[in-house]
Amino acid sequence: MYWKWENCVTAWKGVYSGHIHESTFILEAIATYYLWIWHAFFGMPGSHDNNNVQKRSFVFTELAQGCALPVNYTVNGNDYTMGYYLADGIYPKWKTFVKKIPAPRGNKHKHFAKTQESARKDVEQAFGVLQQRFAIIRGPSQIF
Repeated sequence: MYWKWENCVTAWKGVYSGHIHESTFILEAIATYYLWIWHAFFGMPGSHDNNNVQKRSFVFTELAQGCALPVNYTVNGNDYTMGYYLADGIYPKWKTFVKKIPAPRGNKHKHFAKTQESARKDVEQAFGVLQQRFAIIRGPSQIF
């Protein structure tokens, strides 16, 4: 989520201006389907893209090192010990990232794509709940 920074220091405007051409902070969050946010990473300049934010996030740094919170589940008879993250196509090809199927073919792939899209909307809903509950996130930041 890009959070507008209304009173950005003039000297920093270039660093904090990104694709929306306004000064922004980036708020990264990892949420479950029932809107429980268990990780938030805040403060990266708005000029960064998802890859740059991901490289500075301690959750993904630990994943790259093979460390993660233990999550045990079974799918199709296979046991897994690490969680997975629904991600955009821009993220690297890691086993823990489940990416969108760009052009799903067949009923199985179409069902998967539809289910994944609805789960990704849960994360967007979590940001919406944050904005409704905490007015500070809803409007522009006025720090400084």
